[in-house]
Amino acid sequence: MAARRRAEMVEETRAKLIRAARTAFAAKGYAAASMDDLTAEAGLTRGALYHNFGDKKGLLQAVIDQIDAEMLVRLRAAQERAKTPWLGFLDANIAYIEMALEPEIQRIMLLDGPAVLGDPSRWPNQTACLRTTTQTIQALIDAGTVRPVDAEAAARLLNGAALNASLWVAAADDPHAVLAKAVAAFRHLAVGLLQIER
Repeated sequence: MAARRRAEMVEETRAKLIRAARTAFAAKGYAAASMDDLTAEAGLTRGALYHNFGDKKGLLQAVIDQIDAEMLVRLRAAQERAKTPWLGFLDANIAYIEMALEPEIQRIMLLDGPAVLGDPSRWPNQTACLRTTTQTIQALIDAGTVRPVDAEAAARLLNGAALNASLWVAAADDPHAVLAKAVAAFRHLAVGLLQIER
């Protein structure tokens, strides 16, 4: 019983710190969010932050992991609403690019995340995303929807295109104008994989 209660307290502490950090990172940015303010907001000590996340960078990674999991749920929903697997694939990629307009995703995932944690294509969540995209493309090839190409190569190129489009939108002076151009270009790139244009 004591072990279970301890595990619950650890999870509760982690959740408080992630919630406080997420709010601060979105409002002020990673660099301007102080660890003292974060821990005070969560009603905890710096020691709790270090114990659970190692440092502020570890806390940012935990926030990114949480946001990424939420984005994934939304992308799956976009994919499942589509009339065909191909349209679902396209809709999910476009939804990903469109999320770059959302202030929290823009600041934490696309601006501060890469600046602090490095190349997003090397983040652990991107590896899982690449695997899923490869499987989806292989299924589309097997169904005769997509030309016979190397599924992993196509997945890497399309994931890279979607990620770079998102980074472009997030950093743009006029994100809405850039979004329209990025989505149009992404559609043209993706349609090139089709067996017959649909």
